[in-house]
Amino acid sequence: MEQFDNVSVVKKANVYFDGKCVSHNLILADGTKKSVGVILPAKLTFNTGAPEIMELLAGECRVTLAGETESKTYKGGESFNVPGNSAFDIEVVDTVHYVCHFG
Repeated sequence: MEQFDNVSVVKKANVYFDGKCVSHNLILADGTKKSVGVILPAKLTFNTGAPEIMELLAGECRVTLAGETESKTYKGGESFNVPGNSAFDIEVVDTVHYVCHFG
């Protein structure tokens, strides 16, 4: 899917980790929530509330999910799942453009 139609966009950006991750929240017509953003090259840890699917549109990163010892590499066109009430470490090798699908 190249675009989301009929959405509301929260104008204020979510800025995390001193600007290394910037995203905007989207609310689709059916109430589904997503965020779309970029993560600059860095090593970061994200905590989750709801389960997430991180869809990479471009870039490359290595991800280690909570409870795992080995990282996996993901590139644009790939995605990974993160359980709710969990965390993941991400090492961004090439700026990641992503859509986070919640729930």
